[in-house]
Amino acid sequence: MEKQYCKVGSVKPIAANADIITLLEYQYQNFLDKATTMQTNSKLGEFFEQKAQKIKKTLENLV
Repeated sequence: MEKQYCKVGSVKPIAANADIITLLEYQYQNFLDKATTMQTNSKLGEFFEQKAQKIKKTLENLV
Protein backbone atom coordinates (compact mmCIF):
# COMPACT_ATOMS: atom_id res chain seq x y z
CA MET A 1 0.00 0.00 0.00
CA GLU A 2 1.41 3.38 -1.01
CA LYS A 3 1.51 6.49 1.15
CA GLN A 4 -1.05 9.11 0.31
CA TYR A 5 -0.60 12.77 1.06
CA CYS A 6 -3.63 14.73 2.09
CA LYS A 7 -4.02 18.39 1.13
CA VAL A 8 -6.37 19.27 3.98
CA GLY A 9 -5.73 22.83 5.02
CA SER A 10 -3.71 23.67 1.94
CA VAL A 11 -4.46 27.02 0.40
CA LYS A 12 -4.65 27.74 -3.31
CA PRO A 13 -4.03 31.40 -4.18
CA ILE A 14 -7.16 33.00 -5.58
CA ALA A 15 -5.14 34.82 -8.25
CA ALA A 16 -4.10 31.48 -9.73
CA ASN A 17 -7.69 30.66 -10.63
CA ALA A 18 -8.55 31.46 -14.26
CA ASP A 19 -12.21 32.09 -13.39
CA ILE A 20 -11.55 34.73 -10.73
CA ILE A 21 -13.68 37.38 -12.42
CA THR A 22 -16.63 35.01 -12.70
CA LEU A 23 -16.27 34.05 -9.05
CA LEU A 24 -16.11 37.68 -7.90
CA GLU A 25 -19.13 38.61 -10.03
CA TYR A 26 -21.08 35.75 -8.46
CA GLN A 27 -20.08 36.83 -4.94
CA TYR A 28 -20.94 40.46 -5.71
CA GLN A 29 -24.43 39.55 -6.94
CA ASN A 30 -24.93 37.17 -4.00
CA PHE A 31 -24.09 39.88 -1.44
CA LEU A 32 -26.35 42.39 -3.20
CA ASP A 33 -29.22 39.90 -3.12
CA LYS A 34 -28.66 39.27 0.57
CA ALA A 35 -28.55 43.00 1.28
CA THR A 36 -31.91 43.57 -0.38
CA THR A 37 -33.58 40.65 1.41
CA MET A 38 -32.30 41.75 4.82
CA GLN A 39 -34.46 44.88 5.00
CA THR A 40 -35.80 43.95 8.46
CA ASN A 41 -32.29 43.78 9.92
CA SER A 42 -30.63 46.94 8.64
CA LYS A 43 -27.23 46.28 10.27
CA LEU A 44 -26.90 42.95 8.50
CA GLY A 45 -28.09 44.47 5.23
CA GLU A 46 -25.50 47.23 5.54
CA PHE A 47 -22.81 44.63 6.18
CA PHE A 48 -23.70 42.73 3.01
CA GLU A 49 -23.84 45.97 1.04
CA GLN A 50 -20.34 46.94 2.24
CA LYS A 51 -19.01 43.51 1.27
CA ALA A 52 -20.56 43.93 -2.19
CA GLN A 53 -18.93 47.35 -2.60
CA LYS A 54 -15.51 45.93 -1.69
CA ILE A 55 -15.91 43.16 -4.25
CA LYS A 56 -17.05 45.69 -6.86
CA LYS A 57 -13.93 47.77 -6.23
CA THR A 58 -11.76 44.66 -6.64
CA LEU A 59 -13.54 43.80 -9.90
CA GLU A 60 -12.95 47.30 -11.24
CA ASN A 61 -9.24 46.99 -10.49
CA LEU A 62 -9.05 43.64 -12.32
CA VAL A 63 -10.89 44.78 -15.43
